[in-house]
Amino acid sequence: MLKSYVLKWLQTLAGIILVLLLAVTLAGAKSEAPQIAEAPGGLTGKLAPYVPTPLGVCRDMLALAHVSRFDRVYDLGSGDGRIVIMAAEIFGADAVGVELDDQLYEQSSQNVLQIGLQNRVRIIHANFFKVNLRPATVVTLYLLGVVNARLRPVLERQLRPGARIVSHDFPVAGWKPARVETVTGDYGATHTLYLYVRPQAANPQVFPAKSK
Repeated sequence: MLKSYVLKWLQTLAGIILVLLLAVTLAGAKSEAPQIAEAPGGLTGKLAPYVPTPLGVCRDMLALAHVSRFDRVYDLGSGDGRIVIMAAEIFGADAVGVELDDQLYEQSSQNVLQIGLQNRVRIIHANFFKVNLRPATVVTLYLLGVVNARLRPVLERQLRPGARIVSHDFPVAGWKPARVETVTGDYGATHTLYLYVRPQAANPQVFPAKSK
């Protein structure tokens, strides 16, 4: 009887320990999750987690937009600067990266200087919701869907007719893509690229909505 009582006590104790470990794990995951700004005008955390786009996919994004030396490419959330550096070095475009994170801004700025592209590439240390995007002919995005949704009216107001937007993996809700491509990145992983084109429409404020 004593043996049975001890066994039940041990089982109860094990259950309590398991619950506590699960609670600690969930709390840690919640604290490490990237935060998203509550409003475009003010910052309460990161606008998106930093996940570098594979270099091959960067090239595919720029090729999909038909980037050339006549373009000015803006990469919103430019990370280590790889897209804007490639846009200038390989495609011949002028390029602007917008990066909020202090460390990534410093790293990307140094990368530009080391390659000697400071006359073609500029990194802006800012919240991209506050940056003037009117000079852009091409905009590249690798942001969460919720951030794309908040960014959509900014792009609709500021981008010129004919401007191209390429979004990596996350579509812009409400916009009809001109083209969708699936490409292969590192280790065989697939990536979906969405190309949108600023319409030459009578109402220049609106992109064509997705057909239902």
